[in-house]
Amino acid sequence: MAAMKWWGWGLDGVEFTHEDKPELGPFIKQQLGLDLARATEAPPTFAELELAEPSLPAELRAALEGAVSAEQVSVDPLDRVVHARGKSIRDLIRQRRGDLPRLPDVVVRPADEDEVTAVLTAALAADAVVIPFGGGSSISGSLEPPADETRPVISLDLGRLDRVLEIDTVSRLARVQAGVFGPRLEEQLNARGYTCGHFPDSFTHSTLGGWIATRSSGMQSDRYGDIADVTRGLRVVTPTGMLITQPVPSASNGPSVREMVLGSEGRLGVITEATIQVRRLPEERRIIGYLFPTFAAGLAAMRDIADSECQVSVTRVSDAPETQFSFATRKAQSTGDKLQWKALTTYLRRRLGFQLDQMCLSFIGYEGSESHVAEQRKAVGKIVKRHGGLTVGSGPGALYDQKKFDTPYIRDFLLDRGVPADVSETAMPWSRLSTVYDAVNAAGHGAFAKLGVQGYLMCHLSHSYHGGACLYFTFAFRPTPGADMLAQYDVVKSAIQQAFVDNGASLSHHHAVGTEHAPWLEQDISAPGVALVQALFAGADPGRNLNPGKIV
Repeated sequence: MAAMKWWGWGLDGVEFTHEDKPELGPFIKQQLGLDLARATEAPPTFAELELAEPSLPAELRAALEGAVSAEQVSVDPLDRVVHARGKSIRDLIRQRRGDLPRLPDVVVRPADEDEVTAVLTAALAADAVVIPFGGGSSISGSLEPPADETRPVISLDLGRLDRVLEIDTVSRLARVQAGVFGPRLEEQLNARGYTCGHFPDSFTHSTLGGWIATRSSGMQSDRYGDIADVTRGLRVVTPTGMLITQPVPSASNGPSVREMVLGSEGRLGVITEATIQVRRLPEERRIIGYLFPTFAAGLAAMRDIADSECQVSVTRVSDAPETQFSFATRKAQSTGDKLQWKALTTYLRRRLGFQLDQMCLSFIGYEGSESHVAEQRKAVGKIVKRHGGLTVGSGPGALYDQKKFDTPYIRDFLLDRGVPADVSETAMPWSRLSTVYDAVNAAGHGAFAKLGVQGYLMCHLSHSYHGGACLYFTFAFRPTPGADMLAQYDVVKSAIQQAFVDNGASLSHHHAVGTEHAPWLEQDISAPGVALVQALFAGADPGRNLNPGKIV
């Protein structure tokens, strides 16, 4: 898998464009006062960057080359920059500024678990820092070396560990190397008639080990579970030896070591292999679009679906601002499409009493046999109708399916025009959903007002559980001319995060802690909880050689 751009998301040559979306320019002009036609900023060329020379003692380099071969030990400047950070908005802004105070000194690419062990042994002997690297898609600050780190820093790129090793067809379990990227994993499983079913937004550019290390969730987690549910067994190279958890369905053997590794962000060891649950490829897969008169009605419908006997793969509903943004990103419509849309909106207004500026778009996914999908669609349709919603068919769902992995490219497009955009997501019980939603909107818009900037804040429910759900917020604003973009960003981001923990919600649902969310950890899990986490890390890695500074 090719590395992502050093200054942005995704691959070189792939980018977001507004030119085929005629409604987007006027929409952004109205909401942010921004003219999309003209890019005002651009990242520097790589040649313009001022990079510190690597600090790699000859003895350590020789040991690393002995572990993996000289060809797999890289001090190439571009390699070091690509592995220096993830893809948070803070990372991207600083990369574009050429702000690169601490790079990895070397990138090492092991081929298997034995080579990972040899690299870690060499690093510990030299008192070096090891930062495991999957796809580099982290948006929580989980990859950057501490700015004041004086020891050699090794970025351990696991991309060569990319194979499905075995499938237990009786138990529906697959042994998989942790460095496999999402598309490569599905390709190998699909060839045997199986799927993992884990599809995060970062799917194209993230790995199984990265999903596990950050407790990822995917778009179809309503059916398949999040990565904590998918992951049954683990193999982890640690400073004291190989950590192994067996892929049993359940166990009563004290505090769960598997759970300790999940979300540990490389601080307990290097995940080399996981045994994951897989399922047969479904006979049919459909994502259907729905419209609700209000966000409250959509949330109530999702809650009732979660409380019913319905078995769906996706439950997603956008609030009115996100719905309006989604409609603005449509490609140019044909005359027939325009007439159909006009007829639909007329029907919604006159017959169903919709206020179009409050209307909310929803997607619900179904998988299984043809009869199962038909049965589930019928049952969900009754719930949707009970909450004033309307089925609009598979067209919008197909469009959502096509666009779902493209969203991160929009951040680069907006940064080229001087506008930061970011996301914050959280989870809470159903009974607190409206409270959290209202509080975050008040906090976000309050931050815009405090800064005196035009901003936009939108939200969708992205995952449903029996007892609660995830709310996923996206915000963008046009900074004050001459102001520090990052400083103003921090005002907005902090206001939203604080609203989460002040209202009984988690600091994150699936984007991990890293350094970005660490300031809110104690408020989320309490001071004794933080002490437990600190004791765990100190006991497993007393020399702080494994990705220090993350989480706590």
